[in-house]
Amino acid sequence: MQSQSPLSTARIEEARRLIDPVFLNMPLVNDAALDGALGAEVHLKLEMDNPIRSFKGRGTGFFVASELPQGVPVVAASAGNFGQGLAYNAKRRGHDVTVFAACGANTAKIDAMRGFGAEVIVDGADFDEAKALARRHAERLGHLFVEDGAHASIAEGAGTIAAEVTDVVSGIDAFFVPLGNGALATGVGCWLKAVSPSTKVIAVAAEGAPSMAISWREGRVATTKRADTIGDGIAVRVPVPFALECMKTTIDDVLLVSDNDLLAAMLLVHARIGRRAEPAGVAGLAALISNRAAFAGQRVATVICGANLTEQQIAMWFD
Repeated sequence: MQSQSPLSTARIEEARRLIDPVFLNMPLVNDAALDGALGAEVHLKLEMDNPIRSFKGRGTGFFVASELPQGVPVVAASAGNFGQGLAYNAKRRGHDVTVFAACGANTAKIDAMRGFGAEVIVDGADFDEAKALARRHAERLGHLFVEDGAHASIAEGAGTIAAEVTDVVSGIDAFFVPLGNGALATGVGCWLKAVSPSTKVIAVAAEGAPSMAISWREGRVATTKRADTIGDGIAVRVPVPFALECMKTTIDDVLLVSDNDLLAAMLLVHARIGRRAEPAGVAGLAALISNRAAFAGQRVATVICGANLTEQQIAMWFD
């Protein structure tokens, strides 16, 4: 017997009422030429047209609105997008926000986090080392440590994306979701398992950062020594146990994509939709491209879930 999910569709519905409307109802697009190129009916949820240019305002918004006591200072670690979402939502409710980012973090994302009012401490060799430093900092000061992927409300807020898709598109055969810390994948999966149980929920991680994929397949927390991928938003080497528990009831398969796959998906989105997406944001589409034969003729959906790029990245990848 399958265990009950720690996540709730009722809470996803509640999230739709509590999340700042600026993050809701992002565009859902279908392009005939893209369908023809991939041999499937492809629906893209574009989570870019909001103040933080990613989906992270949904989960952080629901967490802040539903769980965070008034005035409590918060500490987090982020590659950039989660920190922006937390700063945007928490600062507006009077919370001090401190975010740790790794030394090699995207400078545009660091600037944006500071612009939304967060104190950003740049330290740690990679995301997971920055997270360990953030946790110790929070414990030392007695502040609340907020971990992406470790709170049900953050996943449930992200799950509103799937709710908006199923409002418009029925009979989805497969839904591809980028897999980093797991909140997006499990939130989307929670909604689909209840509302569209025939839909196959496919989480997508990077070949260079396979810890979540290995952990899901082996049923245990499996860390890796490195997370080496251009997709900084999915560069995880230490899985979040709560997210892995949620994946048991929400995810049907986990696929891996290469950096070349991510680049191909970025260029396709730019060519067909006219948008510049960041590498982690197109992981779902990258998996569809590299596995197109298996999904030929099907109705599929995915999230293009971030568009925070430095000028150097834009010049390197698009110009």
